[in-house]
Amino acid sequence: MRALLRAVTCVCVFTAVTIAAEYGRSQSARTGTTQPANATALSPKWEELTGPDFIRAIHQSQGVCLLPFGILEKHGTQLPIGTDLIDVRHASLQAARQEYAVVFPPYYFGQIAEARHQPGTVSYSARLQMELLQATTDEMARNGCKKIVVVNGHGGNESFLPYFAQSQLDSPKDYVVYIYGLQHRAPDAPPLQDKVDEHAGQTETSLMMVARPDLAHMDRVGQESGADQDRVHLPSGVYTGIWWYAKFPNHYAGYAQYANAKLGEMDMKAWAGGIVGAIRAVKADQTSLALQDQFYRDEKHPLDTKQ
Repeated sequence: MRALLRAVTCVCVFTAVTIAAEYGRSQSARTGTTQPANATALSPKWEELTGPDFIRAIHQSQGVCLLPFGILEKHGTQLPIGTDLIDVRHASLQAARQEYAVVFPPYYFGQIAEARHQPGTVSYSARLQMELLQATTDEMARNGCKKIVVVNGHGGNESFLPYFAQSQLDSPKDYVVYIYGLQHRAPDAPPLQDKVDEHAGQTETSLMMVARPDLAHMDRVGQESGADQDRVHLPSGVYTGIWWYAKFPNHYAGYAQYANAKLGEMDMKAWAGGIVGAIRAVKADQTSLALQDQFYRDEKHPLDTKQ
């Protein structure tokens, strides 16, 4: 009798599982959805990983982590204050899904002093920018990120970030900082109609049409001028920090009416592809850390360096 009951129970369980599977398949067919091929695939987002999954992610990424670096500043009247942050994080996540890397949470603590007069700008002191970025990369490294790629999404960081990378030679580190700059134009893209296109113009507005189309308010384009006001005249080679305000006090430089989603898709694909190439190159790089370690040893004894 017990054997018969066990047999009946097995048949019932098998039937129930089969019916449930068939129901799931029929529901998927009806809704057009399917189960992912790899249901245990790791998210590239640092903040979405569990503790155990984070360990797996660091091993899978070979210790390569991305730090997408944006800013909070006005972008004309049609784009969100976090445009640089949204775009660079979108491109970085697209890249990390093609070549796995762990992507750090939103980071916007960069150089934006020139926009302090505009609403929504968050501008930190130069000292705090350096200290916070150093503390962040130190913490990333402590958690296994021995190759950190800072992906720049903001033009105001183009001087700051290389200087930060150079400052890593001030004291020994067991990790390497790499900087990936603003390179996201598609080589086969048509020529830009926007001849200024420096801030919130054709390119950035097109990118936002891809990253977050709901945040591109094209009906507001033209409410302010994006033309160069050219208010300071100095010879070539002479620099002053007020240069941007002198040219574009509205914090809008360009003609966003030329933006279109097709251009945004081409540029975003090119940008993500460039980041993929950077990730792969950094994974393969066995030289930088070795040379950095050698430098730390040599700099203690400069008189022993062969001349």
